[in-house]
Amino acid sequence: MSANNIPYKIYLNESELPKAWYNLRADMKNKPAPLLNPGTHAPMTAQELSGVFCEELVRQELDETTPYFPIPQEIQDFYKMYRPSPLVRAYCLEQKLQTPAKIYYKFEGNNTSGSHKLNSAIAQAYYAKQQGLKGVTTETGAGQWGTALSMACSYFDLDCKVYMVKVSYEQKPFRREVMRTYGASVTPSPSLETQVGRKILAEHPGTTGSLGCAISEAVEVATSTEGYRYVLGSVLNQVLLHQSIIGLETKAALDKYGIQPDMIIGCAGGGSNLGGLIAPFMGEKLRGEADYRIIAVEPASCPSFTRGKYAYDFCDTGMVCPLAKMYTLGSGFIPAPNHAGGLRYHGMSSTLSQLYADGLMEAVAVPQTEVFQAAETFARVEGILPAPESSHAIKVAIDEAIQCRETGEEKTIVFGLTGTGYFDLVAYEKFHNGEMSDYIPTDEDLQASFDKLPKF
Repeated sequence: MSANNIPYKIYLNESELPKAWYNLRADMKNKPAPLLNPGTHAPMTAQELSGVFCEELVRQELDETTPYFPIPQEIQDFYKMYRPSPLVRAYCLEQKLQTPAKIYYKFEGNNTSGSHKLNSAIAQAYYAKQQGLKGVTTETGAGQWGTALSMACSYFDLDCKVYMVKVSYEQKPFRREVMRTYGASVTPSPSLETQVGRKILAEHPGTTGSLGCAISEAVEVATSTEGYRYVLGSVLNQVLLHQSIIGLETKAALDKYGIQPDMIIGCAGGGSNLGGLIAPFMGEKLRGEADYRIIAVEPASCPSFTRGKYAYDFCDTGMVCPLAKMYTLGSGFIPAPNHAGGLRYHGMSSTLSQLYADGLMEAVAVPQTEVFQAAETFARVEGILPAPESSHAIKVAIDEAIQCRETGEEKTIVFGLTGTGYFDLVAYEKFHNGEMSDYIPTDEDLQASFDKLPKF
């Protein structure tokens, strides 16, 4: 216990664990724009979506008025294997930075998948099993989502087909093997297994792939194989709903000790971690009950919030998925091969995009060498090797703490540590060997992608 009686790690007891997920959209005055049918440009119906997603997940996806969804008991029981996750006071980092700021991080890496992704994976696998499906398909970038889903499918005895972005498949073999250990089949994307994969390879020979490519392949296989549905680990409303468990636990732990944060910082790729972490705090902000500074941190090499267009775009490169209104770099955007920090998706959650457009949160883009410098600083004093994705939030948390040192302000900072980086050591090796560079797309690069946005 510290001198001011705040433990290093704040845990909730079993009776304090959230029993329901929080639907942030219920408190949004300006609702996220609906998904559109790519053929008719009309809002997608539940019937249309149920051909791709599980029926209960479609209901959750489209619901904008129900504030809380009870967590089924079987999912609650699974959560208890690794939840509650700790809220940690970063005393050693504070001392290293000589800052008056108080820094807390919510650590989601204390499960075998190594990240927060398991929170939604187990929910989506549960609903697939309840529907009587044989299996599910999905995409994965760095591999956290694929790893989490393979674990969840193994638990419910479901088949799991994963299309992994080719550059990650090659650079991160250990996550690939964890997926296979849990029974999943893992295919580098784009592949020759699907029509859309063959088309992408014909148009872009030698491409290292993107999440948009992998999504297209996974959706094609799900919709053409009886007894399968497609699931995904970010972007959609249903995923943010499940991930609200992160923010609900965080707020309950802070409230337990009367701690009021000034700012909440999260890394942002598609939006699952960020949306889950900020959910109850943003809810208070929307209801006028409290105010917080909320900061989304994204990579400078894939800057959808800070340099993207707020427009309807395809969620996938093959243009077979619904259109979503979001901050996007264009569904054809493929990050440079030297981009090693994750957060590779070309767009952002429609929910978070609407909040950002309404001025309710900030966004900042950071170059990856600075991200890995921050990761190294954090690892040396806090004893956890952070995932590169998480390290984007660490970078800005450190920057804000240094600012507090310069101004003398005693602000309370909370950030999300989404997982561990033990399967990301190839990226750490490149950083330590001086082989990592900061590629930032030019305006011309982005404009070429923007020019291909759907026009209607």
